[in-house]
Amino acid sequence: MTDARVRHGRASLALSFFAQGVAFALLVTRIPAIQDRYGISDVLLPAFLAAVPVLAGVGSVVTEKVVGRVAPSAVLRWAQPVVMLALLGVAAGSEMWQVAVALAVFGLAVGALDASMNMLGVSLQRAYGRSIMLGFHAAYSLGGIAGASLAWAGAHWHLSLLVSYLPVVGVLLPAVLAGSRWYADGERGEEAAQAGAAGAAGQGVAFKLLLPLCLVMAFAYIGDSTVSNWSAKYLQDVLGSSEELATVPYNAYMVTTLLGRAVGDFGVRRFGAEAVVRCGTVLAAAGFGVVAVAPGAWVGILGFTLLGLGLCVIVPQTFGAAGRRAVESGGPAASDAAVARLNVFNYVGFLIGSPLVGALGDAWSYRWAMVVPMVLVLVTLRYARSFGADQAGYRGGYERPRIVDVGRGGNEV
Repeated sequence: MTDARVRHGRASLALSFFAQGVAFALLVTRIPAIQDRYGISDVLLPAFLAAVPVLAGVGSVVTEKVVGRVAPSAVLRWAQPVVMLALLGVAAGSEMWQVAVALAVFGLAVGALDASMNMLGVSLQRAYGRSIMLGFHAAYSLGGIAGASLAWAGAHWHLSLLVSYLPVVGVLLPAVLAGSRWYADGERGEEAAQAGAAGAAGQGVAFKLLLPLCLVMAFAYIGDSTVSNWSAKYLQDVLGSSEELATVPYNAYMVTTLLGRAVGDFGVRRFGAEAVVRCGTVLAAAGFGVVAVAPGAWVGILGFTLLGLGLCVIVPQTFGAAGRRAVESGGPAASDAAVARLNVFNYVGFLIGSPLVGALGDAWSYRWAMVVPMVLVLVTLRYARSFGADQAGYRGGYERPRIVDVGRGGNEV
């Protein structure tokens, strides 16, 4: 496989990450409009919202089984259009059962999409021989900002959901379909090309090997969901900000997440993954600490900004570490299974985070509630060595910026 093919694969995968960021932001930021359109009560809404990550977890588990027989690129090639069409289904229906079906399809396809995207990212990173995963997640963050901005415009101009979603899907869907022809699966090995390889891949990854990384992933998403669900309420109700100012923390968090991921790969190449994850963990914990003791709104915003800079590096490096450890124990095919299993804990953290903080805030106080995700994030320090000291940093002989060995032949170009 040529170096041009690998570069095209990297660019097309970045486009997929960007498009998924746009689609997911368009859904979650228009939840009030979806609720109004279908008459979903406040009592029923949490069940609808919880169903999406639960089904996404199911989709990720199914993807683990499928990729032994079908390449991750093939899964991604069909999953991404389904996600976008399901988004249109959410906007186009008129009955509650219709939105329920659309959200169910969206959740299942998102699980397959997230798993297959990160599988391809991990295999391409292994082929490059240097850290590039943060760049893919930076594209997702950029898409999230773009999607949230488009959602704001739709709400500001009082556009219907279908009018808001249709032009975006009309642009992104052909783009990702065209880009999918350049997906590069990387070095999957002969065992991943044979029928029944899913079982072999699963045997190559012991769950106890992945458990520390699964916990890190869950705790990172508990922190992320705390920001996305509670930052505005915290600033307004606890720190006494205006409603307008209460929208700033999440925007600041998203921007600093993008910036941190945009430069994070350079940090991993220079200092190693373990050092970057440790630094990110300390920054994230400091952000929660600042939020918990903030005397006013602007100090609270500073805390959420630190959170973005810290949390942004953890998830991409966790995927990379899982893939690398799986390859060491079971070969390239085991990497796909490891990524799919780890991806489930993305949704576990998302499901736990918001209810946990809400329950603690109501029963105790929201200031003290912020201490809980801080402590959970700090647990990452306990497992930081799981990210590796040298190889995980793509240093010490592992860094190969001018050599690409993608494909079964391991060609050098």
